[in-house]
Amino acid sequence: MKRAALYMRVSTLDQRPESQLHDLRQMAAQRGYAIVDEYIDRISGTKAKRPGLDQMMADARRGRFDVVLVWASDRIARSVKHFLDVLDELNRIGVEYVSFRENIDTGGPLGRAIVVIIGAIAELERSLIVERVRAGMRRARLEGIRIGRTPLVLDNAAIQQDRQRGQSIRQIAKGHRISTATVQRVLRKHAQTTQEHAA
Repeated sequence: MKRAALYMRVSTLDQRPESQLHDLRQMAAQRGYAIVDEYIDRISGTKAKRPGLDQMMADARRGRFDVVLVWASDRIARSVKHFLDVLDELNRIGVEYVSFRENIDTGGPLGRAIVVIIGAIAELERSLIVERVRAGMRRARLEGIRIGRTPLVLDNAAIQQDRQRGQSIRQIAKGHRISTATVQRVLRKHAQTTQEHAA
C-alpha cells in the first residue's frame, strides 16, 4: 500500500480547505493509498513563504511518503518555474505527484512522459540562467566593471615586522584587518623565501 501526503492551499483566511480535503481523501481511498499526513497553507499564491509546503518537501526528502496528492497544480506552486522545480525534485527523490483537477499522475506512463518534458524544460531554464549570467559578466568586463571582490593589498613587510616584535597572529590580523589564515600564509611564504635564499 502506497503512503500518501495531501497538500492544500487556500488563498485567504475565510476560505476553507474542506472541499479540497474531501476530494483528495476520496481519491486516496479509491486508489488504496494510506494517508500519512495532510499539509495546509492558508496563504496567497504569490507568497514565497509556505510553511506547509516546506514541511511537506522536507518530509518527502526523508522518505515519509510515496505519493503527493494535490487538488490542483496552481495550489502547490506560486509560478510555472516553482512548479517545475517542485515536480523535478519530487521526481528525483522518487515521490509520485497526482493532481486531482488536471488528472496528472506521474506514476503512469503519460505522467512519466510529462515529468521527462518538465525535467527538460527545467534543465533548459537552468542553462538559460547560467548563459544570461555569463553574458552579463562578459558585458561588465568589456565595460571595465570589476567582478568579484577587490584584490587584497597586503603590507608584507609590516606584517613581518609586527611578528618580529612579538605580536600574535590574531593581533596582527586584527591590526591589518585581515584573517588569521592570510597572516599565516604571508609568514609561511616569507619563511620559504628566506630558506631558499639561505640555500
